[in-house]
Amino acid sequence: MTEMLRLRLLVVLGLCVAVLGFPGGRAAVAAEDESQINTLTPYEIKAGWKLLFDGKTTKGWRNYKKESISDSWQVENGAITWTKGGAGDIVTVDEYDSFELSIEYNISEGGNSGIMFHVTEDEDAPWKTGPEVQVQDNVKGHDPQKSGWLYQLYQPQPDIWKNAPLDATRPAGQWNQVQLRVTPNICEINVNGIRYALFQKGSDDWNERVAKSKFKAFKNFGKPIKGVIALQDHGNKVAFRNIKIRQIPINGSVPEPIDGTLPLKVEPAFASVNWAGWDAVSEDGKSQSFRPIVLTNAGDGSNRVFVATQQGTIYSLKNDQQTTDSQVLVDLRDRVTYNDRENEEGLLGFAFHPQFKKNGQFFVYYTSSKASPHTSVISRFTAKADSKPQDVAASEEELLQIPQPFWNHNGGTLAFGPDGHLYVGMGDGGAANDLKQQAQDMTSLLGKILRIDVDHKDKGLNYAVPKDNPFVGQEKVRPEIYAYGFRNIWRMSFDRQTGHLWAADVGQNLWEEIDIVTKGGNYGWSMREGHHPFGAHGSGRRSDLIDPVWEYDHQVGYSITGGHVYRGKLIPELTGKYLYADYVTGKIWALTYDEAQKQVVRNEAIPSEKMPVISFGEDEQGEVYFTIVTASGKGIFRFAKQ
Repeated sequence: MTEMLRLRLLVVLGLCVAVLGFPGGRAAVAAEDESQINTLTPYEIKAGWKLLFDGKTTKGWRNYKKESISDSWQVENGAITWTKGGAGDIVTVDEYDSFELSIEYNISEGGNSGIMFHVTEDEDAPWKTGPEVQVQDNVKGHDPQKSGWLYQLYQPQPDIWKNAPLDATRPAGQWNQVQLRVTPNICEINVNGIRYALFQKGSDDWNERVAKSKFKAFKNFGKPIKGVIALQDHGNKVAFRNIKIRQIPINGSVPEPIDGTLPLKVEPAFASVNWAGWDAVSEDGKSQSFRPIVLTNAGDGSNRVFVATQQGTIYSLKNDQQTTDSQVLVDLRDRVTYNDRENEEGLLGFAFHPQFKKNGQFFVYYTSSKASPHTSVISRFTAKADSKPQDVAASEEELLQIPQPFWNHNGGTLAFGPDGHLYVGMGDGGAANDLKQQAQDMTSLLGKILRIDVDHKDKGLNYAVPKDNPFVGQEKVRPEIYAYGFRNIWRMSFDRQTGHLWAADVGQNLWEEIDIVTKGGNYGWSMREGHHPFGAHGSGRRSDLIDPVWEYDHQVGYSITGGHVYRGKLIPELTGKYLYADYVTGKIWALTYDEAQKQVVRNEAIPSEKMPVISFGEDEQGEVYFTIVTASGKGIFRFAKQ
């Protein structure tokens, strides 16, 4: 990936919007769990992170231009803490050039401090060589430069809803997290998971800003490409903890968070199929992509494979790698809206009723071209043995219409559970940062997994709410909700053997996550992103918030695509492993979850040509496939032994 493409991607993913209060229906708040502060997760260890502070001693730190550290800096409650005047600025013993730093700070009321990088000890103060990420109490602090700003150089884009600078900080006396990435090509500041700035040291823009700041008086300011990291004594009480660093090579790569590489390969599947009615060029002469968004089976013993395109056509074909023919089950393009500029809409979900062989029912989740813009529809269709595609289309019975505020984060997975109920994965409604705080709003269906009974109907509904749904009977809570606190579930699936519901949740600026979903569970968004606090109303670990079983950061990948736990027969090396991929980097992995330990014990790479995986699917035998967008119609792949 070129650095320009990376920068554009970061800008898109990091759209700065407001972080508002939570609306009604929010559950009671549990106390934050600090038992795992100053530790590394298994993922962080694999991905090359190191602790800069052990939570017990000041080892690895010293005062600026000194060989030791002042006793005015003490370790209190697992944090390195300014305790009295004369403490002085402190710096790391080691120097760093290209790196990522994660650090939490707790500033006193009215207090001020700073985090500086690439500091050399040529001047009488570290800020004269090293740029400073401001730390202060944004409410009562005296400095117009707010916390998280790169002092006098870069500040966040305005909050478009308040017409004021973005402020994602928690109040004085609470912990805030700063994530700082510094490389020759791009630097990045995130505060509580929300992007504050992207910049490049030494660029024309950088030099222009420095020339307009107080730092123009110091000829060496911002020039060093390597130096210590400094924490500022500004005469106010401040504490720092969870200080972690990852050094980044010049090429920008980071360690792959894997325990090995499986001796497998990927190969085209159904490569000779002609997709009925589809052509690479439309009638008006424009190229049109083939977007196989769902691959599934009917579970009816026919061994057929079904492929749904995002544009709205559902095909059936023989499960034979030599087959050349496909049949249209139903064509819904007359009611599905899709365009490449809003490519998180369209037909997004498709699932067969467990009794399809008897009742002919299947269900589709799509964005409607007939309703108000950005409306998601979940409908039932019925296909009989002699049904023509137009007959199937005419059989539509709408179960739900769900208005979406924006075109992105629609989720859309449909999956029947072992209990026979239909589960629906919903995104948070879109834009960025959960603008409307839908994921924690229990009066909204957005940012949730829904569970409905499609075999019965409650009064006024074309479905029933299962009486054992976790929130049935509670005030200001939609009874369809099975679990909540999701950003944008991009593919969820049930393990055929254990019944576990696996969900891959696409992250915002820093982390992608994988969850095993339990009834009534709160998975944290948008108070948490992965294992990390998010936003001004973010939270540390809490007993009422369920952390993911796995996460990976945006130096490894940018957009997770969830798959299936493999239960097929052809590739025994994959048995029991959860398959998933990253859409942007094209990496594919196999995750091993230990049922006894209730944790991931291995993450292994699957060699591939780094294709942008948009979806996974299973045939009747449990063999797993994945799909990509293609201009040729050859967009389905499977796994094979090397």
